Amino acid sequence: MVEQKILTRGGVYLARLDPAKKAEVGKIRPVVLLNTQTILDITPPTVFICPLSSRSQPEFSSLHLQLSARDNLKVTSYALVEHCRAITISRIIYPRLAQLTTAELQMILHRLQRLVGL
Repeated sequence: MVEQKILTRGGVYLARLDPAKKAEVGKIRPVVLLNTQTILDITPPTVFICPLSSRSQPEFSSLHLQLSARDNLKVTSYALVEHCRAITISRIIYPRLAQLTTAELQMILHRLQRLVGL
């Protein structure tokens, strides 16, 4: 069976985030794809992601979004909005682990707007 490499907006995938510098999150961890589906459909060289963690700190509660475990995302996770960044598509590990709801994706994007002052 051939592994399909289809990316979806709001999809949760594993990504290789090393090497990390200073306070950046690293290692292989789940990330949410934030690009529009139109961009993902053309298989861009880079994608914009929001890393997930199993831990959150109270001082970031206005930025972090709690996501319940589902499908192959086995633990409750937190979207670390302050760590959103672009990564090369070759860092993505298939297959997709889970899919966020439209409401969850919108909450991440709203927190990202708050972070950059929009």
